[in-house]
Amino acid sequence: MFKAILIEKDQHGGRAELADLAESQLPAGDVTIAVDYSSLNYKDGLAITGQAPVVRQFPMVAGIDLAGTVIASQQPDYRVGDQVLANGWGLGEKHWGGLAQMARVNGAWLIRLPAGLTPRQAMSIGTAGYTAMLAVIALEDHGISPKSGKILVTGACGGVGSFAVALLSRLGYQVIAATGRPEQAEYLLTQLGAIELIDRQSLATPSKPLMAERWIGAIDSVGSHTLANVCASTAYGGVVAACGLAQGLDFSSSVAPFILRGVTLAGIDSVFCRYQQRVAAWQRLAQLIEPALLPLITTEIGLSEVIPAAAKLMAGEVRGRLLVNVAK
Repeated sequence: MFKAILIEKDQHGGRAELADLAESQLPAGDVTIAVDYSSLNYKDGLAITGQAPVVRQFPMVAGIDLAGTVIASQQPDYRVGDQVLANGWGLGEKHWGGLAQMARVNGAWLIRLPAGLTPRQAMSIGTAGYTAMLAVIALEDHGISPKSGKILVTGACGGVGSFAVALLSRLGYQVIAATGRPEQAEYLLTQLGAIELIDRQSLATPSKPLMAERWIGAIDSVGSHTLANVCASTAYGGVVAACGLAQGLDFSSSVAPFILRGVTLAGIDSVFCRYQQRVAAWQRLAQLIEPALLPLITTEIGLSEVIPAAAKLMAGEVRGRLLVNVAK
């Protein structure tokens, strides 16, 4: 038997509980993993609280990422004892995920734990840090360097935002952090390395198609009016990496930033990212993330604390990342 956060369908859409499951109940897959750590992400919060139809089939074990040790494998690339991680690929949506003490997945979804990272460190970074790294790489691939100008990060106190600020600062960029939590100024400026804070409300409502050029690049995890305003204030030739929808799925912009300023809007998908891109992002994270940074961004909780923590996450009461120790 093993414990897991199980979501079952009810009249309200879904109901989450901490359940005891048998190994025989695990879904099809060619690699079985003893999970050491997982994490609680925004998408997990949506699924567990039922605030959005994230789960596509029931019952579903929540959790879009995991790190652990292979205990059985029919996949020639992985052997018993290998340390691996997985994120995306429909985990916690279409296939049982990582908020559990055991998982069985398609071996093609796995990568080996990068050298220098423990399972705990990997899940302290998790999907949020991995997504932030993909966004940073997108800026780099479009020619944005530390010399190009300032970079805006929205949702800066969240998981993706915290890692985006930290990674960009580590690479020498000047980072403007947008947040609605001014009490976190020391966290963003002193601990993570931003140089300036702006109020998220200044970006949150409809505005003009073009505004004063304020940054050369941005990483946005908010979407909706915020993303439109970010694009409208991006300087000529700039790049905006969009990776989230905390404010909404809508995007009420115009073509003006793209055809009058040559702004590039780069979409960041962490779920089905190609294997080589995935490996490259995790290797960069292993190189760039200093172990001392992780306790600043991450709070550890046990599997038994996940459901109430999901409610706090959706209420905007969580700073940074929630690491889940599935043994607790």
